[in-house]
Amino acid sequence: MSDFDPRHLVTELEDNVKKQDLIKAKLVLEHIDGVDLKTQKKLLHILEHGKPDFAGPLLVSLISQNADPAGQLPELKGALMAVALRHPGILLKTIEDKVAPREVFISMAGELRMQEAATGLMEILVREMDEDILKEAVTALGSIGDPSATNAISEFLYSNHKSLIIAATRSLGQIGTPTAMQRLSEKMGSDPQLDILILDIFSQVQDHVSLNRLNQSLCSHYAHLRNYAKSKLVRIGPKAVPMLCDNLLHDDPDLLIHTLNVLGDIGDSSALTFIRKMLGKEPRDPNVRFAAYEALGRMPLDKGAYILARGLTDPEEHVCVVAASAIDQNLNQVLAAGVKNMVRQRDQDAIKTVRAIISAQAKNLLIAVLEEEAFQEMAVDYLLQCTAPDVRDNYRALLQKYGYMDLARKLQIQESRDEIRPLALAVDDSKMILKIYKSTLYELGFEPVLFEYPAEALEWLQKNKPEAVFTDLNMPEITGIEFIGRARELYPEQGLPIIMVTTQNEVQDNERARQAGVSDITFKPFTAESLKLALDGVRQTGRPST
Repeated sequence: MSDFDPRHLVTELEDNVKKQDLIKAKLVLEHIDGVDLKTQKKLLHILEHGKPDFAGPLLVSLISQNADPAGQLPELKGALMAVALRHPGILLKTIEDKVAPREVFISMAGELRMQEAATGLMEILVREMDEDILKEAVTALGSIGDPSATNAISEFLYSNHKSLIIAATRSLGQIGTPTAMQRLSEKMGSDPQLDILILDIFSQVQDHVSLNRLNQSLCSHYAHLRNYAKSKLVRIGPKAVPMLCDNLLHDDPDLLIHTLNVLGDIGDSSALTFIRKMLGKEPRDPNVRFAAYEALGRMPLDKGAYILARGLTDPEEHVCVVAASAIDQNLNQVLAAGVKNMVRQRDQDAIKTVRAIISAQAKNLLIAVLEEEAFQEMAVDYLLQCTAPDVRDNYRALLQKYGYMDLARKLQIQESRDEIRPLALAVDDSKMILKIYKSTLYELGFEPVLFEYPAEALEWLQKNKPEAVFTDLNMPEITGIEFIGRARELYPEQGLPIIMVTTQNEVQDNERARQAGVSDITFKPFTAESLKLALDGVRQTGRPST
């Protein structure tokens, strides 16, 4: 290159382009790899602004001769794309003539969203056998977004090559028509990882087909798909609420629970009427009632909050606790007066109400009814007999803050503070369930260790070994099954009982939990007795108690 001055090359190419001298221009460009980057950019700038029918073939030739145009000469593609914008026929002919590297030119057509290339690209899908070229053609058609390519692309959803299936899935998502979404919907169920990608596409498109398929995924047999669908519906927000409210008309407990979870996370008040109507039918499954009151507690109840009081008389203690929490977050004079009347009866419902208020840590409600003598007596008895020291300490501090000094003194701990209890770990994404775990595990003689997020629980397990672990199934990011599998990497089955506590009883989930290393499976709403039964069964036999 010592015979060439880079400045002379620039001057020479300018003259060649001006005179349309193709032979001399090619001679100049033979030396483009040997000059500095600044000169390369100047040479390409000259071609980019030349006449398209002259500069285009030169740029195509440069790319064709370059083994890695994107890496060695990044501006090459940009220059040809700029020319193709003015004269699309150059790129179309290059693709039609099968100039190598074909993948590069096909991808350019997609990046430029060149509608004129759609017909030729669809022909490639029919005639070509090379997987890389097919993938680029499928991807380009998706970028172009031509609905007429839907059927041609859909064929590759059933390819033997995973890369082609993924490319087709993403391309149909970019086309985004109802027909494209229907094709993706039909593909679901063959590959859990692919299903996640499709659900992600549905959450972006948000047409009727997509929303409906996301909603149907709440009934999936696989926990990770249910959880992913729930997270996407929450992110969609109010737009999904009418469809979700329609779910409340059905009798499927699992669907109702997942739907109520999502509605609670969205927190849109338009769902209130539908939730109240569903509760009015008195669902038999206590987990449905629990989910309903939990959802109501996360919504602004300007009117109709009276329905929460009915939850305090529910046969299941879990439901009473979550109803107390919901009342605490929507407390008004009418609700407070109603709770006071219930407590004054000193009957079994009154006792359940007091226990629920304390277990829910419903401080606003507690303060509102604390003046009632009946409440004071029952609250002190329960706090002394059934709650952990830190819970009693918290309530004693609260009583002192509001001037109830005599009551606070009654809560002085009489047992030894040196009592050492075995640790029990509980993981559940419901804060309310964790509050219930706290009192239940303490009642069983454990020191509760509670985590809302499985990742944090796994981090804790790396440094601590509890006596037992209780985990939910349906949790975001890390499902209960995944949590069990990762916990088993730390502790073998004989070394640590892990019990899954869930509202679901799906054969697939149960089998996967067993494969992951679960010791036993029991169901919500749990009690001290049900947890003890499961734990005793594992300890005595080394096998599930059921």
